[in-house]
Amino acid sequence: MEAKFINPYTDFGFKKLFGEEASKDLLIDFLNTILPASDRIKELQLTNPENLPEYPDGRRAVFDIHCRNERGEAFIVEMQKAYQHYFKDRALFYSTFPLQRQAPQGSEWDFKLQKVYFVAVLDFLYDEAEERQKFSRHIHLKDQDGELFSDKLEFIFLQMPLFNKAENELENHKDQWLYFLKNLARFEDIPAILREPIFTRAFATANLAAMDRRERDVYDASLKIYRDNVNVITSAKEISRAEGRAEGIEQVAKKLKARGIPSAQIAEDTGLTEREIAAL
Repeated sequence: MEAKFINPYTDFGFKKLFGEEASKDLLIDFLNTILPASDRIKELQLTNPENLPEYPDGRRAVFDIHCRNERGEAFIVEMQKAYQHYFKDRALFYSTFPLQRQAPQGSEWDFKLQKVYFVAVLDFLYDEAEERQKFSRHIHLKDQDGELFSDKLEFIFLQMPLFNKAENELENHKDQWLYFLKNLARFEDIPAILREPIFTRAFATANLAAMDRRERDVYDASLKIYRDNVNVITSAKEISRAEGRAEGIEQVAKKLKARGIPSAQIAEDTGLTEREIAAL
């Protein structure tokens, strides 16, 4: 049976739901369910998702969604579809861009920073055993005694495979959003528990039948890449168990490369460098 709603784990689907001006209210509502009450957002301004380095040979960063709230605080919101070897390092690297951009050009500055949030919706689990038991992780900069060193950088990781609540188990608005994201591509109709104005808007935005031909072509291409990656990575897990993890990752990269997927995307999905991928 053909799906009625977009898959939010695709690049197009996630940005359609949360990264367009017309759906900004959905992003605000979603973020407010996972932020502390003191950090709730009233308004957001979407900004350029591409951040260039300060020097010519530096590496750029392209975010899924980049925005600022009414207090000038920055939010990087990422949908990570597949295991990446150094994802936490990538999160740290990406968070440096909105921090550096706060330095004014050619004037005195006291180094006072606005807060930066890195929010990641993950369609995979980390390798570390203790993290497998944590659906939601909120990370701050703290000292050796657990006391807060700085509140200017916060990471929020949501490991979606660990969210398995059924409709009758949902307890709050946050659960509703997570249930929506986890199951959107499988819904045939709007569940009773999601028949609220904000989710009516979300389902309307995600409705495949409402898309024009251009949007549908872009979505179909994005969905194909997502499915190809899932199939290749699922196969590679079996290879990894038989041949060892490092060899399995190389097999993933080889299969993605053979399918014509760009090296930059393969690097993001596997954790290998583009040089390593070129040598395969």
